Amino acid sequence: MTGRDLALFAPAGDGGLGGRVAEALGVPLDPHEERGFEDGEHKARPLASVRGRHAAVIGPLHADAAMSVNDRLCRALFFCAALRDAGAAEVTLVAPYLCSARKDRRTKSRDPVTTRYVAQAIEAMGVDRVVAMDVHNPAAFENAFRRPAEHLEARPLLVRHLAPLLRGEAVTVVAPDAGGAKRADALRAALSGALGAPAGSAYAEKRRSGGEVTGDLLAGEVGGRPR
Repeated sequence: MTGRDLALFAPAGDGGLGGRVAEALGVPLDPHEERGFEDGEHKARPLASVRGRHAAVIGPLHADAAMSVNDRLCRALFFCAALRDAGAAEVTLVAPYLCSARKDRRTKSRDPVTTRYVAQAIEAMGVDRVVAMDVHNPAAFENAFRRPAEHLEARPLLVRHLAPLLRGEAVTVVAPDAGGAKRADALRAALSGALGAPAGSAYAEKRRSGGEVTGDLLAGEVGGRPR
């Protein structure tokens, strides 16, 4: 895909990620306008033609001091819809952090399944493909969407960064809870291969109820390990 075929946009507040992606791809970011109104409403529109092009929006959906998760989600949804209305042949939303993904199943009576609701809202805005990284539950993420949903993992990058720092050390990979044990074990296996020595594994007990997190059990050997 050439720069003429791809229209790449990075809405405000992406922390510079869009610029780094554009540099890595060797294409420029396409210009767009963002405008706030006195009543808190927001408008965003492309300033370059997207007709017949593949439009990609780099839009992390995390909260920070400037915007809430809901602010970022609404802005990304409306901008993607504007691209579709402007004639984009395809629209891809790249959301390294996909918001509202932790509620992917009902754990209590009448619980919401917000992962599915967010997927339906994204699809309703004409988005053809979603790319996310290290989502809360990859299976739930893929099942929530009826259109292509690409799940990227940071594990190879973490291993590449950590292996030189930990070589020769006794290493244990700790999962923050039992639900994260599989992901932690995959990291442990990859790190063991990179280090040429077995890394240990451990996991912590965690129970969440009413917004409070409890649990004091730690299973596994972590004494003397680097932090």
